[in-house]
Amino acid sequence: MAKILVVDDSSVTRHLLSYTLTHKGHHVIALACGNEALELLTTEAVDMVIADLEMPIMDGITLLKHIRSSERTFAIQLLMLTASSNEQDREDAQAAGANGFLTKPASSRDLVAAVERLLHHSHSAL
Repeated sequence: MAKILVVDDSSVTRHLLSYTLTHKGHHVIALACGNEALELLTTEAVDMVIADLEMPIMDGITLLKHIRSSERTFAIQLLMLTASSNEQDREDAQAAGANGFLTKPASSRDLVAAVERLLHHSHSAL
């Protein structure tokens, strides 16, 4: 299946996402901050990044902008996951290059559906 990078400062969220996606057959790498994610992306290829919007040091929007600005990572599917229901956050995420947006707490079913939809879209675009 897919290699998915989860970036969230909440260890509980990282664990839940990893558990759910691993049980659907995906390989998951879970990191706590955007800086770690950018460092990993210099050496690892991933199919998707799921990032929290609000994180210390580097927020999810900044992370997405870095990913979209690199030719090496530009095509990665990006899913924002946030506790914010603010419409402006959704617009900012889309402007930064997010392919999808889920509001926490998202059900396992909604998470899996969003991941599968984005992965299918990326494969059908090839």
